[in-house]
Amino acid sequence: MTIRRFVSSCVIVLAVALAAVAIAQANEVTKWNNIAVNTVLAQPPITSAPPAAAVFVAMVQGAVYGAVNAIERHQRPYLVTRRFPMASMDAAAATAAFRVLDALFPAQHAMLQAEYDASLAAIPTGSLKDTGVRVGQAAADAMLAEGHDGRQVLPCAFAAGAGVWQPLAGPTGAPLCDPSPWVANGVTFMVESASQFRTDGPYPLTSAAYAADFNEVKELGSLNSTTRTLEQSHIAVFWQSNPAANYNGVARRLAEEQSLGVTDSAVLFAMLDLTAADAIITCWNDKYYWNFWRPITAIREADIDDNPATVADPDWKPLFDPSLDSSIAGVGPALITAPYPDHPSGATCYGSASMHALQSFFGTDEMRFYVTSSRFPGEQRYFDRFSDVPKQLIEARIWNGLHFRNADVQAANLGREVERYIHVHHFASVH
Repeated sequence: MTIRRFVSSCVIVLAVALAAVAIAQANEVTKWNNIAVNTVLAQPPITSAPPAAAVFVAMVQGAVYGAVNAIERHQRPYLVTRRFPMASMDAAAATAAFRVLDALFPAQHAMLQAEYDASLAAIPTGSLKDTGVRVGQAAADAMLAEGHDGRQVLPCAFAAGAGVWQPLAGPTGAPLCDPSPWVANGVTFMVESASQFRTDGPYPLTSAAYAADFNEVKELGSLNSTTRTLEQSHIAVFWQSNPAANYNGVARRLAEEQSLGVTDSAVLFAMLDLTAADAIITCWNDKYYWNFWRPITAIREADIDDNPATVADPDWKPLFDPSLDSSIAGVGPALITAPYPDHPSGATCYGSASMHALQSFFGTDEMRFYVTSSRFPGEQRYFDRFSDVPKQLIEARIWNGLHFRNADVQAANLGREVERYIHVHHFASVH
């Protein structure tokens, strides 16, 4: 090979590589995933709180997957039964995402319309584009008709008693209640029902296992703990960031690094977000089934639990203290005990399901990636295995004083079980 031919070949290879990167960066699936997450998280808590956010992001990604799958089918039909092989996947993906978001958040119409117009403007005019738009509309309409948007304000019902969850008073003195309790009875996407999976439940209050968990979080999760390290405190605060942003950010970066096309990206985000949403719906149903008290209440009222190995501390405060009116991290709202029952941990359900979904998509647990947090802008926490995230979450939720270990361990198991069911019944032939 002559030098000229060698250089020409290198130029061609480089051009192809750059084109591949450009395609990955311009991917309509990743673009609209980013728009979806940002749009959802900008809403009031009834919509943007982690459990609700999981549902709304899943509605978008499910519609996108349904549309793309109708054009380049890799799995049984989802939302759209008819196949449309001669259609633009870019147009279908953008239309599906736009129509779902526009229906859910009409106040954001101007911004969404501008993004949608930009997406369509980049697609050549013709029958492929027109058909893609129709496919995207069909997928979005089918998703919206399924009834996943269950937003409603429900009364904050609670009772007193040993082991029973009770809301805490916020800075104003009013009880802090779940902003999105409707998720507990939400319409699932791929599992059979919100109550299909049930954890073993909290340990009996009089058991040695409960006492061990009690004393662990009492020591490590205390606001003024002398045992918890500065690094552990930092990690605890790091993870108090909306999981929808955390894990979709991971998936977008991996999609770009792997130069995934529209089809694979649609599958990736469907596996991630449909799994996460069903895990959260299942988790919330389980939370209100057991209705178990949080460590802050358990420790302050331990004199009624009939366990001689637990000692009450009426003044105990967790690292995330509801009486604080400023953020420990200096970024974002106050870090508080979440206003819903302890068991199982929602954050760990979400993280476990998400990481197992990514593991299933890529076919390996070993993957170098990083997670960001709204609490520490610019910080990148690196991991070498997807399974390392739920392991760290289990510890973080103890270090911040929010959960008993059992609530986190069972949550991790629940997330894994939901992901396994969805993968086997819906995605096994894809990856």
